Amino acid sequence: MQSDVSMPVVRRLPRYYRFLGELKKAGYTRISSRELSQRMGLTASQIRQDFNCFGGFGQQGYGYNIELLQSEIGRILGLDRLQRLIIVGAGNLGRAIANQIAFEERGFKLIGLFDAKESVVGQMVAGMPIRNVADLDEFCRAELPTVAVLTVPFDAAAAIGDQLVKLGIKGLWNFSHYDFGNRYENVSVENVHLGDSLMTLRYMING
Repeated sequence: MQSDVSMPVVRRLPRYYRFLGELKKAGYTRISSRELSQRMGLTASQIRQDFNCFGGFGQQGYGYNIELLQSEIGRILGLDRLQRLIIVGAGNLGRAIANQIAFEERGFKLIGLFDAKESVVGQMVAGMPIRNVADLDEFCRAELPTVAVLTVPFDAAAAIGDQLVKLGIKGLWNFSHYDFGNRYENVSVENVHLGDSLMTLRYMING
């Protein structure tokens, strides 16, 4: 990621990528910033400013080539270079993520799942067996994952996070409700609080 690009711009890139994919599937080949802004609920000026952070991709009066623009945004996001990923916590949420997220379309390759419960170890999820979390060190040293999804209980998250970072994990997609904040230097953490999103919706429909 370019260090001078703000996080709000970065967080809009996946949305651009998704909308462009939908347009491509619908048979569109070109779109103007005005048309894209109407579909996405942004301003045309905002879209142009976002794209100018990466050099700009359109031509005045010509608009954007949808396929090329989506491909370029995908390259910026790193979707063309798969990162090896593991899931720690193979309960209902961990299994749903393993089964429902198209990881390879989003720049990752799922290579392992782990859980502390002996009763689930060995069960097959997403075409691979759940491994015992006690084997995490050995597995990571052999397979070198760079990203981990955490769907472990709150009380276990800090210790598991520390262990993973020592094993070379550089990114955490964290669903544990434990907020890592700036706990790790040079490790990217995306804290996902589904309950926060739901309470935000509740506020929005107040009345």
